Amino acid sequence: MGRVQVIQVNRVALMGAAATALMHLPFLRGYGYFRDELYYLACARELDFGYVDHPPLSIALLWLVRRTLGESVVALRWVPALAHALTVAIAACTARALGGGRAAQVLAMLATALAPVYLGLSSFYSMNALDLALWGASTLFLVRVLQEDDSKSWVALGATLGLALLNKLGALWLIAGMGGGLLLTRRDLLRTRAPWLTLLGALACGAPYLLWQMKHGWPTVAFLRGATQSKMAEVSWAGFLFGQIEMMHPLVAPIWLAGLGYLAIASRGRLRPVPIAYLAMFALLALSGKSRASYLAPYYTVLLAAGSVAVDGLRRRWVRPLVIVVVALGGVATAPLALPILPVHRYLAYARALGVAPATEEKKHVGALPQLYADMHGWDAVVAAVARAYATLEPEERSQAGIFTANYGEAGAVDLLGPSRGLPRAISGHNNYGLWGPRGVRGDVLLAVVSPRDRGRLDALFEEVTPVTPLSCGLCMPYEAESWVYRCRKPRVSLAAAWPSLIHYD
Repeated sequence: MGRVQVIQVNRVALMGAAATALMHLPFLRGYGYFRDELYYLACARELDFGYVDHPPLSIALLWLVRRTLGESVVALRWVPALAHALTVAIAACTARALGGGRAAQVLAMLATALAPVYLGLSSFYSMNALDLALWGASTLFLVRVLQEDDSKSWVALGATLGLALLNKLGALWLIAGMGGGLLLTRRDLLRTRAPWLTLLGALACGAPYLLWQMKHGWPTVAFLRGATQSKMAEVSWAGFLFGQIEMMHPLVAPIWLAGLGYLAIASRGRLRPVPIAYLAMFALLALSGKSRASYLAPYYTVLLAAGSVAVDGLRRRWVRPLVIVVVALGGVATAPLALPILPVHRYLAYARALGVAPATEEKKHVGALPQLYADMHGWDAVVAAVARAYATLEPEERSQAGIFTANYGEAGAVDLLGPSRGLPRAISGHNNYGLWGPRGVRGDVLLAVVSPRDRGRLDALFEEVTPVTPLSCGLCMPYEAESWVYRCRKPRVSLAAAWPSLIHYD
């Protein structure tokens, strides 16, 4: 029969991928640019081997998108839509690799296509959408390795883990989980060279990012510390577990739970490293007390595929179509909560009808919209407010004035939407903007976008601080809607000297 192919892509997988991409097509514009998209675009204009809060892969890909398709919302969002489509195809391939027939592949694709967290992460450009496909591919290759110990599968596993590491540092959890699974249940494989060469190859991919960290004084370490202390909300292990059920859809929970059991007993236990890796990562993240439920989301592709195979193997054949229908209807019902499908007023009514309150996983207050959707609102209003303040400056002041913002979303909005209004580039102390520094701005005249609660910091830096105009950004996040644009003159110290105190990594 020969060696098993690394990936067997059939018509079912291709059709599922195409359907997923087409599902995203009408909603690519959504409610506008997402906060992180504005920041990612700013990073893509400053191509580097690393950034304070993420490795370089997603930014390098966005640089290519900018050069070929431009910076429109639609141009950006083709990438996460295609990543979601690829993830759906991987789910079908994984189900097939585990011995599932067409029904199992269809169920795996439906569950993966309509999972609320997958829809949400694929609705805007970020490293998280790429993570879904890279983790899904890595677990598929792990299944292949455990089934046949094939050299090609080891190479593919090392490559996908390396790309995942270049995309997001959360891949370290995946590597640790897989290693723990092999150590506990498949030590026979660890006696060979293949897994160690795979690990070495994956870590080698991250070498450029490691060198960048060393050169810049390990800013990501400071970022992780800052995010843990000041940004992430506390969560109990029970809350973390509930978050898993909620983000993947409550109706789908029996499928991935069945997948855990199926993988533990399938092939006479040869696949046990897969569920062990999940349990290890779950324990690590849950016990930290500060982890988002979505950190574990990319691993569910293999669990959904395995659970679909388990459902496909049930003796009562009527169960298969029933489960497929339930998953499809349940996914469609919750889709507007994760994908910007409805006009805002209809979304608000729909969420109220379902009893879903606005939420965030961060230490922030939310308004009428959850943070996912609020962060897609108000950016034109933010830039318009800055432009109004800029127009109040004397002509000779405009040539030297700088625009300082409290966070990278506001700075990214000014950088993207400001040039058409004659605004200069923004500066900020937030994350990589902080690392970029004042960008030549002296600070003799500064327009600062900050909350009134932070005005004291401006008074410490300038003798003259005048509120000019509120942001008034509507359905944006409340802390943004409360901010003002201040005109600052007569600096007490130079901006370059004050800059270290303005940097915040979180």
